[in-house]
Amino acid sequence: MATKPGTWFRFAAVASSVLVGAAGTMALPATAIGAAAVAQVSSTAAQTIQNIGASGAWWVNDLARFAPATQQRVAELLFGPSGIQLSAYRFNIGGGGTGVTAGDRAPQTFLVSPGRYDWSRDPGGTAFLRYAAQYGVPDIVGFVNSAPAVWKSNGKACGGDLKSGSTQAYAGYLADIVTHFRAEGVKITYLSPMNEPRVSFADCHQEGMHVSPGQRDDIVRAVGQTLASRAPGTRIIADESDHVDKFLAEVPQWIGQPGTAQHVAALAHHTYDFPSDTTLAKIPAMARKYGKTTWATELCCWNNPTNPAYGAQYDPTITGGLGMASMMYRDFTVAGDSAFHWWTALSKVMGCNPAGNASCATSVNNVGYNDGLIYFDPNYASNGNQNLYLTKRFYALGQYSKFVRPGSARHPVTGAPNGVQITATFLAGNWTLVVNNLNKSAQTLSVQLPSGGVTASGAYRTSAGENLAAVGLPTVSGGTASLNLPAQSITTYVFRAE
Repeated sequence: MATKPGTWFRFAAVASSVLVGAAGTMALPATAIGAAAVAQVSSTAAQTIQNIGASGAWWVNDLARFAPATQQRVAELLFGPSGIQLSAYRFNIGGGGTGVTAGDRAPQTFLVSPGRYDWSRDPGGTAFLRYAAQYGVPDIVGFVNSAPAVWKSNGKACGGDLKSGSTQAYAGYLADIVTHFRAEGVKITYLSPMNEPRVSFADCHQEGMHVSPGQRDDIVRAVGQTLASRAPGTRIIADESDHVDKFLAEVPQWIGQPGTAQHVAALAHHTYDFPSDTTLAKIPAMARKYGKTTWATELCCWNNPTNPAYGAQYDPTITGGLGMASMMYRDFTVAGDSAFHWWTALSKVMGCNPAGNASCATSVNNVGYNDGLIYFDPNYASNGNQNLYLTKRFYALGQYSKFVRPGSARHPVTGAPNGVQITATFLAGNWTLVVNNLNKSAQTLSVQLPSGGVTASGAYRTSAGENLAAVGLPTVSGGTASLNLPAQSITTYVFRAE
């Protein structure tokens, strides 16, 4: 979550869905176009993609006040076949918000007192948790920003540490939540017991809990052992450090402790330091050392796509979409991550008033934040506007999430021209290429696939004027496909191996 943006408001009332696609007003640097390039897809797989997703913090607290039809529409957009079919959903297990100053960042806790629960709490969070299960989202990840105040050193759900002697009680509490929802048919497949543990969020603008590297292995072991006995099949991801450099430095301090690594399904990091390729390229070596896959589980909120840093900007255009697509490409191909999770699926931090300004939803401003895929009116409670505003990031994520499904094997690609990024995967007899053309000029490219022959079966594009639109199939000869890539576009191609 790395100091998430500005003011988040509460919700109210009624229902209509407006799908907004925006033309780009900013551009990534141009790359000169030369002779048609030939790229080669390796026959050797690099890693298996496990899932692609986004989180349910904290917009679900507002959506609880929206009309049921709008809630259903959001669920379909995120999880359904007419939407982007996320294969992972991050469910925020709230700590109760004690001491948190921003009301919608103070999610309710199910805990009444140790061992006693009120399962009617957090109606927005549980509604979308159940939607994810109903749509068959393969992986639901429960993540914790803070333990409930009763187990915190400062008696708050922000700042402070997990109180000494409370580790086992905390582990039992998390297992209680997992087993409760499993009993009603909602399986939390992964559990993250400490999100951004080096940051306590002592300013109390959101929930947070400091967990030192020396305490992380204790929590992992306690939670892992408790899950193994009470909820087998639910595994731990950790430690979700906010910066990659801290992840690389701190994971070795705790995972090597006796009896710890066996409970970790994946090592998870956030990328709020917007690391260079040199830094990202250090992740695979650490993954190999400990025999673990790695996941990129949070990212958002850059203020300049060509030289990104964390800060204010609302960019719903193709520039913002390409910025996200490029970061996904780097996480998969440079970091070797097996999962990519965008920070938050919905946001109201637009930085403008869509009900009173016709260009608000489609124009760049430097007041809002690039944190959501879909936006809604920050003033919905007073003006009744429950329209939904879809950004190019929504469609850009869909170019991956709809087609790169769990179990897809990623194969490295060499020979792509400057400004063209290709993610190649294979699953169940189908090759999928997600091709980002960051250039301001069209590109022509041939791609050689390892199969002896392939047949093109689908092509879908997001650009300034297209939103996951079906486009013409590429020409294929044997195992080589000829691609024509419009300027500043993301195109997903599907080929059937013969």
